[in-house]
Amino acid sequence: MSKAVAALVICEVCKKPTSPHSGMVAELIRPSLLDFIKKKLPDLDSKAFICFEDLGKFRKDYIKEVLEDEIGELSALDQEVIESLEQHEILSSDIEKQFEKKLTFGERLSDRIAEFGGSWKFLITFGAVIVVWIGANAVLLATRAFDPYPFILLNLVLSCLAAIQAPVIMMSQNRAESRDRLRAENDYKVNLKAELEIRHLHEKIDHLLRRQYNRLFEIQQIQIELLEEIGRQKK
Repeated sequence: MSKAVAALVICEVCKKPTSPHSGMVAELIRPSLLDFIKKKLPDLDSKAFICFEDLGKFRKDYIKEVLEDEIGELSALDQEVIESLEQHEILSSDIEKQFEKKLTFGERLSDRIAEFGGSWKFLITFGAVIVVWIGANAVLLATRAFDPYPFILLNLVLSCLAAIQAPVIMMSQNRAESRDRLRAENDYKVNLKAELEIRHLHEKIDHLLRRQYNRLFEIQQIQIELLEEIGRQKK
């Protein structure tokens, strides 16, 4: 138990003891984020330890500042992306399933009607009905037609069908626009988060490469010193 307690380190920000695996030493943080943290904590040492919770808050504030400098005032979508970065959430989602769950019976029915009304099946079926209607009244029932020429009842049916079909199709189109808008918003959030994460990875890789080069240079210097010392001993 004492070994576990001794292994804990103190976070420089919240001053709480935590595991060394639950944070990062300041010198390992990418330079741009470290410079931002030092603005808040001027006395921060390069060997200071910062827990992931506080590091996530600093990262959120840093990204918020960067976005405000680049695109101005942040929208609700931008704020949502920043929150997801802090909490490591996944933004991509199935818009179709979410949208379908919210539809009422009437909305589903209007979508079905609009889908059928805009198909060749409807045009062929309706054309056949009109041909049969006109043929029956003009030829088969010429003496006792229920809708004689000029087919007033047929015109009334067509007018009523057009009057009902138009708003139904408009309702379906409005929902399609809402679905497209949700899809576009989701794509924007995913693309923005991906761009920020890629930028973060580039900076982190560059920082790690610089540290690796510095370590290799130090090792090379030590090797040269050892070789020089061995050379002096042989003399």
